[in-house]
Amino acid sequence: MPKKLPWFPIFVLLAFVLAAVFAPYLAPHDPMQGDLMISQMPPAWVPGGEPAYPLGTDEQGRDVLSILLFGLRVSLAVGFAAVLLSVAIGTPLGLLAGYAGGRLGELIMRLADIQLAVPTFLVALVVLALTGGGSVLKLILVIGVVGWANYARLVRGAVLSEKEREYVLAAEALGMSRGRIMFRHILPNVLSVILVQMSVDVPRVILLEATLSFLGVGVSIETPAIGLMIQRGLDYIYSGVW
Repeated sequence: MPKKLPWFPIFVLLAFVLAAVFAPYLAPHDPMQGDLMISQMPPAWVPGGEPAYPLGTDEQGRDVLSILLFGLRVSLAVGFAAVLLSVAIGTPLGLLAGYAGGRLGELIMRLADIQLAVPTFLVALVVLALTGGGSVLKLILVIGVVGWANYARLVRGAVLSEKEREYVLAAEALGMSRGRIMFRHILPNVLSVILVQMSVDVPRVILLEATLSFLGVGVSIETPAIGLMIQRGLDYIYSGVW
C-alpha cells in the first residue's frame, strides 16, 4: 500500500514560501515606515488595536505584520542562497576527493575535518563580529563558505560506493575523461543524498541567520529581519505581552 504524502507540512511550507515571495503585495504597509503616534499598538483582536494593523505596531510605529513578511523573505533568501553556495563548493570537492583519491583527496578531507571541528555558528559569529556584519550578502557568503565541508564529506562517501559500479567502469573503459565521468555519470546518482541534506540545512541556516541577527552581528537594523524583531521585542516582553 503506497504511503500518503504529508500534505499538511507541505502546505505550511508552501504557504511560508509564497508569503515571502509575494511579501511586497501582501504587506499592508511599508515595513520601514513608522509613525510614533501609533507606536506599540496592540494586535487587532486586543482592545485598543485596529484592523489596519492586524499584529499591531512596534516601538517605532511600524506594522509588525509587514516586518514579519519581509523578514521571512530575508531569512528564506539567506537560507536557500547559503546552502546552494555550500553545495556549489562542497560537491565538486567531494567528487574529486572520492573519485580521484590520492594525496589530493586526503588533503581535501583533512581540510574538511578542520572545518567540521569548529562549529559553524562560532565561525560565523567571529567573522561577522570582526567584519562588522550588516549585509545580507555577507551573511550568505560566510555561512555558505563555512558549510562546504558537510557536502564534501557526504558526496565523497557516496562517490566511493558509486565508483566501483558497472556504468563507471564502462565509462572508464571507453576512455572518458575524469571530469565527464564525475559530473555526467556519477553526480546524477548522488544528487538524492545532496537534496536530503539540503532539506535539513535550509531550516538550520534560517535559524542561524535569526540567531546572528538577534545577537546584533547579522543584517543591519535597517533591514526587516525576524532575529531583530525578537531582539527588540525583549524590551517589551512585560509591558506588551501580546
